[in-house]
Amino acid sequence: MADFEYGPVELYVIGFEGARPDGRTLEAIADLVEGGEIRLLDFLLVMRGEDEVTVVEFEDFGDEVEVDIDVLESGLVGDEDIEELVELIPVGGAAAVVAIELLWAKKLASRFAESGAEVLQVERIPAPIVNAVLAEAEGAAS
Repeated sequence: MADFEYGPVELYVIGFEGARPDGRTLEAIADLVEGGEIRLLDFLLVMRGEDEVTVVEFEDFGDEVEVDIDVLESGLVGDEDIEELVELIPVGGAAAVVAIELLWAKKLASRFAESGAEVLQVERIPAPIVNAVLAEAEGAAS
């Protein structure tokens, strides 16, 4: 099997009310890290004001939360990413920007590479859309 150090990474921009994500949001991430399903490569808190954007590394606000999350802190999310992603955050709002390595996908990518196959593109269909379409299809079949 090809031995990749890292697998595919997804950037999530997670909006929430208030200045910090609540415990349930952090617990969801911690559960997946603990279960070996993901590795958290980077975690930033981004606050968008009228005229400025404030970025805080997880390690700088981690003591304020009760959930223990291991973050590699690779600096994978850069300033250019933040400049692009901040547009998704409403003025006066905040969001967590997390870089999540999909460990199951790392294994799959390694197997593909070993066989000589190449992933040409990956498309993600958001869960709400999948559920709505399949519910509609199930309703039409009934």
